[in-house]
Amino acid sequence: MKKIRLILFGFLAAFSIIACDDQLDINKDPDNLSPEQIPLNSEFTGGSTGIATSAGSYYALIGGFWSQYFTQSAAANQYKEIDNYSINTGDYNGAWSSMYDAILDIRNVKKNAESSGNWNYYLMSTVMEAYAFQVLTDSYGAVPFTEASNSEILAPKFDEPTVIYDGLVSNLKLALAKDLSTSSTAVIPGNDDLIFGGDMQRWRQFANTMLLKLYIRQTNSRPAIAQAGIQELYSSGAQFLTSNAAITQYEDMANKSNPLYETDRRQLNVGTNLRASTTLYSYLLENTDPRFSYFYNAGPSQDQGDFDNTANVNAAVIKLQATDPVYFISAAESYFLQAEAAVRYNGGVNAKALYDMGVTEAFAQWGIAPGTLLTTTYSFPNTTDAAKLEAILTQKWISFFPGKGYEAFFEHKRTKIPAISPVPQSSLSYIPGQFAYSIEGTTNGQFPRRIVYPVTESQTNANFPGLKPITEPLWYDAN
Repeated sequence: MKKIRLILFGFLAAFSIIACDDQLDINKDPDNLSPEQIPLNSEFTGGSTGIATSAGSYYALIGGFWSQYFTQSAAANQYKEIDNYSINTGDYNGAWSSMYDAILDIRNVKKNAESSGNWNYYLMSTVMEAYAFQVLTDSYGAVPFTEASNSEILAPKFDEPTVIYDGLVSNLKLALAKDLSTSSTAVIPGNDDLIFGGDMQRWRQFANTMLLKLYIRQTNSRPAIAQAGIQELYSSGAQFLTSNAAITQYEDMANKSNPLYETDRRQLNVGTNLRASTTLYSYLLENTDPRFSYFYNAGPSQDQGDFDNTANVNAAVIKLQATDPVYFISAAESYFLQAEAAVRYNGGVNAKALYDMGVTEAFAQWGIAPGTLLTTTYSFPNTTDAAKLEAILTQKWISFFPGKGYEAFFEHKRTKIPAISPVPQSSLSYIPGQFAYSIEGTTNGQFPRRIVYPVTESQTNANFPGLKPITEPLWYDAN
């Protein structure tokens, strides 16, 4: 079976400042430096782009199929094992290894920043560490956390998701408590920070938004902790992202382009693998959503998993660009998180305004405005909380297209929004936008609930907790 190949992009050379100054002695080979000698600015660039690369390629592909943005082309077979839910331990091991490689860099930045009192890099690395581990544990469940990235521990233990979440929350709070005005100025964030260019106010907003996201994800599994954490954010006057936390410097060049584009289009040299899933396609079409033409090329949709049907060879291909950003948390996601929190825990105060901003920002990612949709088809309900949450989470699902399907997958499992269709998509009674079980599905009607662990862990880690079936729910899932 043909497997995708991940290329770790050359951003370190392209974007970080490497000069003959106090930050980097160019007469030393970086590969020969001890971990304590690696400059904060160069290693942070490598670690943050590594996280973007892993999340934005492997996890984006798997999540994009399972959140039903796209489906496998009937004219190829590249991703059939994702689309029919037969992905196994030998598939996409690079997702795991590349994310942990990036975490190794980020944790070294964090360690060196703490030892030197550089609270700017300490906050930045803590946020990126939280983002990476959130993606990992929400994908697999228990993963190495407390003992990960320790060169003295060859078989790190697998920590349960609750331990990881509590650790991430604690770490973020500790980093936010640091007085950035006393941060060491030996190395100052600038062009090496591809996300905010050294704007520490936005890094604080990113950290608060990560906390909000971690609490929201626990609405099913630990509702009391979710509510207490969100109310603490409210009472502290926490500020959340109003702009995109994203890497936008991608170029239309080999190894420097958007990870999903690089993996699916440039490295495979095939531009038609990913076809429009009837699920999202039909919803946009039904609602005359102008994003439709930004998401898909001309052609009909293909029902999810119907890749053995030769009648689908002309199905619409999804649009990808080499210069597409990688969003860690978009402004749209930030507003949708806040809107959900307002409905659940703040009596709905400002929920409509936050929702409207989320929709507006989601459209702005494509350089367009929602126009009258915001006051008609997509208007915020003035009825039940359930209807309000459905509106928020449906628009959030759309906003993650195409590169954050993994987050859409996590959220669908947590909320079951959009609803799951009781009929096939070929049925006249199919409701546009409802999820459908893959036509070629191999799991007896059960949707995937997790990514299987890589074979590298089962074969080399004595603390491996054992294989879990792809249909076994994770702790934050709805019943």
